[in-house]
Amino acid sequence: MIFDDFSLKTLIRPVPDFPKPGVVFRDITPLFQSPRALRLVADSFIQRYVEADFSHIGAMDARGFLIGSIIAYELNKPLVLFRKQGKLPADVLAEPYQTEYGEALLEVHSDSLCEGDKVLVFDDLIATGGTLLAAARLVRRMGASVFEAAAIIDLPELGGSERLADAGIPTFALTAFALDER
Repeated sequence: MIFDDFSLKTLIRPVPDFPKPGVVFRDITPLFQSPRALRLVADSFIQRYVEADFSHIGAMDARGFLIGSIIAYELNKPLVLFRKQGKLPADVLAEPYQTEYGEALLEVHSDSLCEGDKVLVFDDLIATGGTLLAAARLVRRMGASVFEAAAIIDLPELGGSERLADAGIPTFALTAFALDER
């Protein structure tokens, strides 16, 4: 990694009691307000994946789009958008999933991937793993496979990275936070 875990953590703002009481939201917007920090984060992922054997980057709505698109551009890989329900204009495949706050539906254009494609799925955060697991199920429904799930932040106490591992999906995150860590 290009910079240490501590300096990355200082750029992620804890927002207590958002979106509901008892939750500490990990806000990555300060990271995007620093051109140097954004470059360091993007470069960390680019260095990790520059020689990796995958064909596409799948980015999760909405914060996963921010870094996922930069990585796709820099690595010259096609970008597949995984969106919240009702946001895509053409034929979609949909997959229900559980979040830490309730249920949701993830969609992807049905022609986004082909059999044999290998996808790096990307989000800003791994919490319960619901979004990334739903994306993995969609990827598999199109005959493709998941290369790895990547995120800026992991919240290991919520079990998402463990659920992904149990599903045979390796994970990578630049940093991790304990639930009570400020």
